[in-house]
Order: sequence, then structure tokens, then C-alpha cells
Amino acid sequence: MDAVEIDVDGRTLRVSSPDRVIFPSESDPITKLDVVEYYVAVGDAILRALRDRPTALERWPKGVHPGMKLTAREATHGRGPSPAGKGNSASGRYPQGDAFYQKRMMRGAPEWVVSSRVLFPSGRAADELCPDHVAAIAWAAQMGTLTFHPWPTRSSDNDRPDELRIDLDPFGATDFRDAVRAALVARELLASVGIRGFAKTSGKRGVHLYVRIEPRWTFTDVRHAAIALARKLAAETAGVTTAWWKEDRGDNIFVDFNQNCRDRTIASAYSIRPAPHAPVSMPVTWDELAALEDPAEFTVRTVPSVLAERGDAHAEIDEVEHSLEPLLEWWADDPREEPYPPEYPKMPGEPLRVQPSRKRSDSS
Repeated sequence: MDAVEIDVDGRTLRVSSPDRVIFPSESDPITKLDVVEYYVAVGDAILRALRDRPTALERWPKGVHPGMKLTAREATHGRGPSPAGKGNSASGRYPQGDAFYQKRMMRGAPEWVVSSRVLFPSGRAADELCPDHVAAIAWAAQMGTLTFHPWPTRSSDNDRPDELRIDLDPFGATDFRDAVRAALVARELLASVGIRGFAKTSGKRGVHLYVRIEPRWTFTDVRHAAIALARKLAAETAGVTTAWWKEDRGDNIFVDFNQNCRDRTIASAYSIRPAPHAPVSMPVTWDELAALEDPAEFTVRTVPSVLAERGDAHAEIDEVEHSLEPLLEWWADDPREEPYPPEYPKMPGEPLRVQPSRKRSDSS
């Protein structure tokens, strides 16, 4: 089949190669059209997570087949010139690899697809997709996007986050249920200072917690709040660590505070993850999370019916904007900086960005 046209909120979207297999399976292969139709089916719910947010796209245009890899390099072809030596924007070619991140707006986008200007840690700027309706999300899916990675800001001010994100990542011998246990304690810590958190599965083994906040603090402030909460959680819960270096994490749940840095993003609610059977990062109620044994039950095939039956577990997330002051007071009690991600320039107050084993080796 060459192409089909579908109506999305009154806009006509052309889906090329609709029968291309994206997730192979002998019994239930998932095609490109299936992916686009999934995003239309969950449109209102995923738009709640993406609306007016600059959004990087994780594109798998060839599908998710055995042996395929996500390249570390991003696609830079867009509406304007790309930095020298980055990708091949002049020819419109993709980076080498089977899948890649798209942080700059693609050329040839429909006129009804809008973007928002963001500033990267390097000091460079770019225009990223900024979904304001379901058709923009469906168009990105037609372009091979599986996972949406929104900024924690709104396009009106991309320097002031309106969202705190807590990423609970199983490490070593820990698993999803360990992440759930940590998430439930984190919920209570937040509630103790009057903050309501919302949970979702990561689509893999982890758990994500989101908090809507007043957009009046910098990325640095929000990161400090995340560090403070992470330290409280580690102090009150066995099996939780804030150790940035992997060699120090052991068999613990790692609280990735650096997901609150500028240009660090998490897979959005309702995003498809590139793994067998097309798992989805699924919002859940706290009762659902406490009882959930296997997050893999949430897939492209199952999520639309779950959403239709019980509604969006994040439906109330925009109803309250919390203050960060209680968490920043915790930070003030122990204002020790932590290492930043490797692509960041040296940051004020940051400790030496050297692996502990290398530091010990150098001193011996």
C-alpha cells in the first residue's frame, strides 16, 4: 500500500508506507499505520503531556527490529542551517544508525505544525516541535517518531520549568517492584510538605513521578529540589541511591536528579518505547501502581481500551501549581552539588567530574 489519508481533528494527514512493520511479531505485527492510529486514539491524553512543550523526537523510521540501535547523534536537518560537522542537513539524510533523536524541526512540516525556540547547554539555539493539537503528534508519528521527549517548560518561557520530574531507575539486581516501593515513599515525602505527585510507568523497568510547579524557578533551582528530595528518599528508604557514577550504585534504585537539567528529557506519558511488543509509558493511579506487577501489560494494543474505560490517571495534573520552597529548604540544609551530565560545561560549585575508581587510581 503506497499511502493512506486519515482525518485528525479536521486536518488531513497522509501516512506513507502504512503497512511497514514497525514492531515485528509472528502473531501480531504492529505497522506504521497502527502507530499513527494509536497516537490518534490517545490524542487528548498525550496532548496533556505535550501541549505547548518543546519536544524532542525519538525516531525509528525503519522500525524496531532485532539488532537495531539508537545512535547517540541527533538529526540536525531542519528549517535553518545546522552546526558545521553535525549530520548532513544539506542533503536531508539521517545520521548513521537505525534510529536517532530529532531536536530540530524537520523541513517540509505542514504549515499547521508549530515550533518553539530552545537554548541548549552549549549555548546553541534551535526550534523544536511544540505540539498544540493531536494532528501535530500524529504527523510526528508518520515521520517515524515512536517516543516523545518533552521539555519541562511551556513555550511561553523555556527558561522556567513548570514540572519537577523524579526518575526512579532500577540498577543492578533491582527491578520494577523495587522502583514502585521507592515511588510510594517519595509520594509520602511530597505529601508531607503539601505536594501532590503523579506516577507513570517508564515503559521499561522504572517509575516516573511528576509534579506541576509554579514556573518561577530556574533549571538549577528545580535540579536542586530534585537532589534534595532524592537525598531524603535515600535516607529514609533502603535500596535507594543518589550516586551519579554507575560503579557506586550497587543493587539500588537510582534517583536520576539530572533529568531536571536543561535539555534533559523523559519519555512522555503515553509514549511508545522501542522494545518488543510496543510497551507504553503509562500514567497510573497510586493504587494501580501499588498493585502493578508487570508494566509490560501496557502496550499499543492495550492502552487505548484502558484509557477509554477508566480515563487518564493524570487528568488532574494541571489543576494545581505547587511551590518548590519546601524542597528548596531541604536543599538549603545540605547544599552539596552533584555532577552534571557529561555534555554540560563545568557548572558552578560542581565537584570534579571524575569517576571514583579513576580518582583512586590516580592517587595511588
